[in-house]
Amino acid sequence: MPEPLFLEAHRLPVESLRKTCDASRFSFHTTAELQPLQDFFGQARAIRAVEFGLKMPHEGYNLFALGPMGVGKLSLVRHFTQTEARQEPPASDWVYVHNFLEPHKPQALGLPAGRGAQLKASMERLVDELRVAIPAAFESEDYRTRRQIIDEELKQKQQASFDALQAEANQQGIAIIRTPMGMGLAPVRGREIITPEEFEKLPEEEQKRIQEAMEVLHQRLQAVLQQAPQWESERRQKIRELGREVTRHAIAHLLSGVRASYQDLPEVLGYLEVVEQDLIENAEQFLANPGESENPLEAALGKMLADSRSFDRYRVNLLVDNAGSQGAPVVEEDYPALANLLGRIEYRAQFGNLVTDFTLIRPGALHRANGGYLILDARRVLLQPYAWEELKRALRAKEIQIRSVSDVLGLSSTVTLQPAPIPLRVKVILLGDRLLYYLLSAYDPDFLELFKVAADFEEDLKRTPEGEEAYARLVASLAQREQLRPLDREAVARVIEHGSRLAADAHKLSAALEALLDLLREADHWAAQAGRAVMTAQDIEQAVAQQVYRASRLKERLQEAVQRGTLLVDTSGAKVGQINGLSVLSLGGYSFGHPTRITARVRLGKGEVVDIEREVALGGPLHSKGVLILAGFLGERYARERPLSLSASLVFEQSYGGVEGDSASMAELCAILSALAQVPIRQGIAITGSVNQHGQAQPIGGVNEKIEGFFEVCRDAGLNGEQGVIIPRANIQHLMLNLEVVEAVKKGQFHIWAVNSVDEALSILTGLEAGERGADGRFPEGSLNARVEAQLKAFAEQVRAFAAPGGNP
Repeated sequence: MPEPLFLEAHRLPVESLRKTCDASRFSFHTTAELQPLQDFFGQARAIRAVEFGLKMPHEGYNLFALGPMGVGKLSLVRHFTQTEARQEPPASDWVYVHNFLEPHKPQALGLPAGRGAQLKASMERLVDELRVAIPAAFESEDYRTRRQIIDEELKQKQQASFDALQAEANQQGIAIIRTPMGMGLAPVRGREIITPEEFEKLPEEEQKRIQEAMEVLHQRLQAVLQQAPQWESERRQKIRELGREVTRHAIAHLLSGVRASYQDLPEVLGYLEVVEQDLIENAEQFLANPGESENPLEAALGKMLADSRSFDRYRVNLLVDNAGSQGAPVVEEDYPALANLLGRIEYRAQFGNLVTDFTLIRPGALHRANGGYLILDARRVLLQPYAWEELKRALRAKEIQIRSVSDVLGLSSTVTLQPAPIPLRVKVILLGDRLLYYLLSAYDPDFLELFKVAADFEEDLKRTPEGEEAYARLVASLAQREQLRPLDREAVARVIEHGSRLAADAHKLSAALEALLDLLREADHWAAQAGRAVMTAQDIEQAVAQQVYRASRLKERLQEAVQRGTLLVDTSGAKVGQINGLSVLSLGGYSFGHPTRITARVRLGKGEVVDIEREVALGGPLHSKGVLILAGFLGERYARERPLSLSASLVFEQSYGGVEGDSASMAELCAILSALAQVPIRQGIAITGSVNQHGQAQPIGGVNEKIEGFFEVCRDAGLNGEQGVIIPRANIQHLMLNLEVVEAVKKGQFHIWAVNSVDEALSILTGLEAGERGADGRFPEGSLNARVEAQLKAFAEQVRAFAAPGGNP
């Protein structure tokens, strides 16, 4: 095999493979000497958006903090929200009280911070005092005397009526007698009642007189008896009036003490007025005292009756207590289910039934955050049934209405409480990724009306000397916050380099604070294991290596399959129409590169490039787009004056899953051109990059992982100094290769080339100049492009020959 022709112009120097951080430029020895970073480094755009949204008082200016996980959205939002909240007055307390007119609709009262607990305690004391004061008033000598007078008045009225009737009856010789059937009349002689037999013996005129007198007396007796219920009613009314008067005097001084504390709250005074009227009207409940019973069922029933006559309706359900709050509330709800957002009504079991009252109303996150700020994870809200719709309804209506899922669905047919809605004034901050924000913007018509402020977080930051200094302070802040060991400056330099690797850009630093924190925690652990008081670069390296090792089982299995020949990947020799493409696999937050053999076959056809992956539904739309671009390139470059009489097939060998992305399109094009020109491709070189219809190389993602994946396969097979990877030149700025690859390149064992076009890539892959069209419109004789064009011209001639009359079928 001829010696490979490596074009020095495209080989990258070692310095461009990894942007190192010079630790000597730092003036500190350890991060313990650094002042912690006071602001959030690199998030100026998000900070301005959050500050604007928090201060904007108008309706609909809620916030959505969008960005990838781990960039510190929650920390930043929490910091600025708490800062803003401390400058605002405390929010109101909210209580639910009994509605005496409509008991199933509890009444909501808003009070200044701390006054809700005061009202609750005041009503508790009032009930305790009423339990003593009212019974004592009804047991007083004055009440008993006045009650006895009322009873005596009734007796006197009844007795006087009967006495007058009895006197008139005596004059007529008739007696009023009591019988088992009631009051009756009977004739008498002296003191003895005349029997019916004796009455028959009386003269007829005497009988007639007695009968007429008895009829008159009977009517008057009936009139007296009919007056008795009215007298009894008057007695009871007088007793009730007496009870009201006694109760009013008993509670007057108690309620006046409560009222004195709430003269500035008209709603509370109105409530106390209704309480007073109810106490006066229902004073007898304070006298109820069900007796003990040896029968358990009777005892339980007696307790139930006692509970039904309890004083719970005069108590206060303190829903939200902001006593002692320093500023407006800031609430974070980790589990935003419907009940946790809007509140709920609890039930207690009583004799096999579920009963409830206003004291069992429980608050939700909106109640606790009312008058302040509520921070929610958008994805979690959307995952909870009806939570998102009810949150929007509350924000639109500006009130909190407690609703269960059955109420929302209209499935509840039982009578339950309907608590009065509470006015809502809250600033909601949602946290989520960008895709979720854009989906809500596109498909939810209410979203942008309610969440007008988008706080867009950066996932990477510019790596400048000033940026590195700030990043060092950020590392110091995180280490101090987590109570970790300080880092020496070499360790900080290594963290900065790792930050660029996480950002996949040599000129950027990752803003993924969670990943940075994990690295520092793990490095602190390894420093502790080594007995060091300060984290060193060795600890950072060990933490990174251990992170990779824990996640790399599948990568090692794939590399083992290549070594054993199960996965066919050549790292030496040359083959026509065969090339090593590079792909990135991402599993469980860990990404690694792996080479895949791509082959191309060409024959006569109708100008089609057949993507076998697409034909069997394993190729995604982006990959299919990349393959279709190849047909456009081939037709424009080689078939301007004749039909493109080509049928090419492309396949990812031993690929049994889906293929997506266009980062292999340049490799596929090189494979097709190799097959057309019958020029072998060096198998020790892998290539990655996208290509457009002009043959220009376009940058791709995951370049570091792809290079390292092929390097490890070559290393295991044995480095021979001829292996390497071709990348688009635009990807040079993204190179942050690991130290092992950099060292191999430095020793000349491995190479990285950067190209601008497919022609440059082909020159490296084949050792043959691609060639450019001259003034005569022809490619140089013997060049690769000339061979491709000649082959396509031959295909066209063969197609023409077949199509001619008498041509071979």
